[in-house]
Amino acid sequence: MTPDQVGGLFDAGESFIEGTIAAVLVVLWVVVVSLFIARPYMVANLNKFTLRLGADLWWIIYVAIRDLLLVNLFLGSFIFFYPDVVSGKDLPITGGLAAACAFAVMLIKLIKGDHEVNWFRAQVVLLGLGATLYILPYLLGVQVTTIGTDQSNQLASVLVSSQNVDVALGLCYLSAALVGIMALVAVVYNFRQASKGPSKEQTR
Repeated sequence: MTPDQVGGLFDAGESFIEGTIAAVLVVLWVVVVSLFIARPYMVANLNKFTLRLGADLWWIIYVAIRDLLLVNLFLGSFIFFYPDVVSGKDLPITGGLAAACAFAVMLIKLIKGDHEVNWFRAQVVLLGLGATLYILPYLLGVQVTTIGTDQSNQLASVLVSSQNVDVALGLCYLSAALVGIMALVAVVYNFRQASKGPSKEQTR
């Protein structure tokens, strides 16, 4: 194979992987939001178990799946923090902002946990916002590029990152800055918690 053919093969593989990630993220957003909304149902079913072990396993499995999928959702959204990918591929233009919403949910979990109802509601709102910012541009922008009508071309020119590069790059940098600030807050919080040492409840 010639060097040009090798380079073309790698470019095709990269495009396939990035396109697959973009499509899988739609499913992940729907599943994660559904799992968070299903929390009242999961709590209500705890009383149906006659053994404490069964209730504990039910809750642990639910929380583990929910939070692991949330982490995978954010990791998959890392493609929106690379300017060359955002400007060169057909991606939802607000995918980076959606990733920032997912990271904000993880930050709330770190600092406040899931015990307070108001903070859990804030997590659900952020996830709903993130899902909207990702799924709508994907369906109305990326997916309609194959239709080829004037209306679909107009939507794609606004909602697809590669066809609205200036706005896409601005949102890319903004999203990366928001995640960086939240990551700094998380690091500072962890250092402060480590310097305080274990609480009295933890030592009992």
